[in-house]
Amino acid sequence: MRGLSKRFGGIKAVEDVSFGIPEKGIISMIGPNGAGKSTFINVVSGVYTPDAGEVHLEGEDVAGLPAHAMASKGLGRTFQLEELFISLTVLENVLVGCHTGSSSGILPCGFSFPSARNEERRLRDESMKCLREVGLEERAYNTISQLPLGERKLVGIARALAMKPKLLMLDEPAGGLAAHEVERLIQLIYALREQGLTLFIVEHNMPFVMSLSERIVVLDEGKKIAEGTPEQVRSNEQVIKAYLGEEVA
Repeated sequence: MRGLSKRFGGIKAVEDVSFGIPEKGIISMIGPNGAGKSTFINVVSGVYTPDAGEVHLEGEDVAGLPAHAMASKGLGRTFQLEELFISLTVLENVLVGCHTGSSSGILPCGFSFPSARNEERRLRDESMKCLREVGLEERAYNTISQLPLGERKLVGIARALAMKPKLLMLDEPAGGLAAHEVERLIQLIYALREQGLTLFIVEHNMPFVMSLSERIVVLDEGKKIAEGTPEQVRSNEQVIKAYLGEEVA
């Protein structure tokens, strides 16, 4: 990201933010409420169009592309409040993420051509694989309404994985989770990185961020005020004043 900016009227939600996410890295973004973190992830993922700046993915400037095009380029994401289909099953929600790998058109699907049926079987198999990765294979035929918050968060991750992303952006993945669920999430993130995935995490849970991040970017009032290792960010006076309030033990 280079000089990325987004305004809403006179409000500078994101202002001239620049940094890089290394391949197979785990990079996190923190900041106080209203710092612009969710706006930032929405701009990068194509939900919002930036007012200025560049977003390069594998050398290609993709700034301004809509969300579906960004997904096709290999950028997957989850949401702070999981945007799941409550009345559908877990498996059906994950299947939604397979749209980037689907090629059958309306006619083959409508008339149930063999090619469409074969593709549906393939996508269901891939969706089940994603559910196995997050430990929810046995929940495949439960509806979302039957799942607790922690498992819903994992469904969101499985749906993003179904897109076969190169970069996975997680928006508040640990929010509202119990300690044992956070530990499960940490192990999943490490496993995904071992598989070659690059991860970018926006989060408020400081112990979570400090325990797994290789580098941390700090936003305040839409501006980047610090970037560095967890140790460097932990002791940065500007960060302590703006967000932490005191040094994290």
